Amino acid sequence: MIQNYLILSAILFCIGILGVVSRRNVLTVFMSIELMLNAANLAFIAFSRFHESMDGHVLAMMVMAVAAAEAALALAVVILLHKHKGKLDTNVFSLLKG
Repeated sequence: MIQNYLILSAILFCIGILGVVSRRNVLTVFMSIELMLNAANLAFIAFSRFHESMDGHVLAMMVMAVAAAEAALALAVVILLHKHKGKLDTNVFSLLKG
């Protein structure tokens, strides 16, 4: 049974990596990162259920808290990027250095 969850987690993680590598839109990249974090959470919970401990659940909750903070910060960056540059392309980030 744990194999099914781990296979699903690996598939979701690979889809997230593919989204980060292949997309140029900042929102799509951030959604792909969130998908990768949720895939890791699924693996943590699957291992936790397999070993009958709560450690994986606690770690998944901590990852969700960090993901919520990352999402709030990413949304602020996306709003400012769209406000100043008018587009959400990842190439625009190199223009924000100065």
